[in-house]
Amino acid sequence: MSLIASDHMRIVVGLGKSGMSLVRFLARQGLPFAVVDTRANPPELSTLRDQYPQVEVRCGELDVEFLCRAQELLVSPGLAIATPALQAAAARGVKLSGDIDLFARYAKAPIVAITGSNAKSTVTTLVGEMAAAAGKKVAVGGNLGTPALDLLGDDVELYVLELSSFQLETTHSLNAQVATCLNISEDHMDRYADLQAYHLAKHRIFRGAKQVVINADDALSRPLLGDDVPVTLFGLGKPDFNRFGLLEEHGEKYLGYQFAALLPVRELKIRGAHNQANALAALALGHAVGLPCEPMLEALRNFAGLPHRCQWLRERAGVSYYDDSKATNVGAALAAIEGLGADIDGKLVLIAGGDGKGADFSALKAPVAKFCRAVILLGRDAELLAQALAGASELIRVSTLEEAVQRSAELAQRGDAVLLSPACASLDMFKNFEQRGQLFAQAVEGLK
Repeated sequence: MSLIASDHMRIVVGLGKSGMSLVRFLARQGLPFAVVDTRANPPELSTLRDQYPQVEVRCGELDVEFLCRAQELLVSPGLAIATPALQAAAARGVKLSGDIDLFARYAKAPIVAITGSNAKSTVTTLVGEMAAAAGKKVAVGGNLGTPALDLLGDDVELYVLELSSFQLETTHSLNAQVATCLNISEDHMDRYADLQAYHLAKHRIFRGAKQVVINADDALSRPLLGDDVPVTLFGLGKPDFNRFGLLEEHGEKYLGYQFAALLPVRELKIRGAHNQANALAALALGHAVGLPCEPMLEALRNFAGLPHRCQWLRERAGVSYYDDSKATNVGAALAAIEGLGADIDGKLVLIAGGDGKGADFSALKAPVAKFCRAVILLGRDAELLAQALAGASELIRVSTLEEAVQRSAELAQRGDAVLLSPACASLDMFKNFEQRGQLFAQAVEGLK
């Protein structure tokens, strides 16, 4: 079948990482399609022209008439479906879909689907490790790592997908074996009208789900469900019927399920209450999809955490340094401050700031007052953070990350921890949160 654009075709909207995965998939299937992108020179343009020269590609302002020649627009996550040209096409009967919908149509193995404002990469990776430890042929990806369509394979026994709200906007029927929304806190308020709109996008993950996992500590994670959908709970309270939680035996804290202790918390390499919640979430998801307990616990014992997610870097003069550059929103920073703050003997010296994406920083004030010796502020929205945190702790403004590390080393006392947990995106000063974390690690390593 020709790949040249024709009526009743599909059009891939957006030529980034997921857009290119759509191109590869449609070409493999021999389906006719075209590609459009609002940018004059999108990231994968040269790759497309080199590998698929026969595919029609249009760059620049979206042409509604051209879009309306398609039966389906496969919209990349980077472009909001509220974009006027997409809405105009939809009003004329063109279906708006995305790579995750297409993946769900072709996946033959069960899907574990994971979203949330925070911790989804850690939990997704953990469930993948648990499935591998149980001997499953597992494919892990989605918003994390490999695009979903590139994971498809006849030999795969289980898919574990991390999904963003942007991906879920165009997902109509995922039909996951088990789905979860780990938590909800303000994020991407520059894209959504309000928290409710963001919440509704996240909850599309539950469409057609055969089972759900719910965070008992976060009411916004609970979907509206029929009584026939099995539910497994997790949370930092005591475990109970169909619930994973924390219990204490002989003065020691354990991860537990129902009324049984499973694993002493001290055996986890990942630190803090938020990571205990992540471990419980992964256990709940693995349990729901039928993974045996022992391989799951073994995977937990071996898991050292993901880079830039409350990652321990070094100890110097009795002070530990943690890279939580992935904390690009208030909820993530909150989890790190409270989780790590309660888990160390001393206080935190927090490094925060960047592009706040329109978020409200006021929720940080109480935990900063409780756990932080000082807060070092940098980046575009440093002043907004300073206003929100006024009176909670000593506030110090710096202009570079290197300066922030130097000042934090001077302020921290033995038993303290220095925590980079910005509560902001990185793009005002850095290429991405990874680069921010790498430069932080280099500066920490360079401390004499």
